[in-house]
Amino acid sequence: MILIFLIPFILLVILSIALGLFLFLSPALAIDIQKKFYRRINWNIEPLSQEKEIRNTKIMGLGLISVTILIVLLAIFKPGLILSIFK
Repeated sequence: MILIFLIPFILLVILSIALGLFLFLSPALAIDIQKKFYRRINWNIEPLSQEKEIRNTKIMGLGLISVTILIVLLAIFKPGLILSIFK
């Protein structure tokens, strides 16, 4: 039963860490991808300050990594709490 939740959990952790690293290490590319996505849906977005946008994107990446690590630690030390969310 636990294996049913363990595999998706591990995949989500890997995806979250990878996305967090991408946002932290390549914030300008992440912003460009976001701009292209919004242009495809007929919106045009431009940051008022590119420097602030890059800084905030890096912070968002670190935040995602931090939250993911906290959730993994919670799952290790309190596995019943994580499993109770899915019941």
